[in-house]
Amino acid sequence: QVQLVESGGGLVQAGGSLRLSCAASATIFSINDMGWYRQAPGKERELVADISSGGNTNYADSVKGRFTISRDNAKNTMYLQMNSLKPEDTGVYYCYFVVSRRGTYWGQGTQVTVSS
Repeated sequence: QVQLVESGGGLVQAGGSLRLSCAASATIFSINDMGWYRQAPGKERELVADISSGGNTNYADSVKGRFTISRDNAKNTMYLQMNSLKPEDTGVYYCYFVVSRRGTYWGQGTQVTVSS
C-alpha cells in the first residue's frame, strides 16, 4: 500500500518560513491533482493550494502571495513553500494525490505552529 509521507512542519515565529514536502513511499503512475488542506483547532478543514498535472495552481485567498505549491513528477513529490507566516496559518496540514483509477491518497498530517 502506497503511503504519502509529509515532512517539514514545526514551530516558527510570525513572519518566518517553512517548506512542507509530501512524498509517495513508492512510485505512483498517473497522478492528476495534488494539493494541501489544513485544519486549525475548532475549524473545518480548508483547501490551501492545489496543482494540476499540467502545473496549474490554485490558492486560498488567505495564502495568495505568501505560499507557493510545486511538484516534482519524477520524484512523486510535492512541496509547499510558506513565507510570511501568520499565527492564523497554524494547523495540521494534510497532503493528497489524486490518482487515475485509484482514487485519492492522503498524508498523515504535519503540524505547523506559528507563534506571535
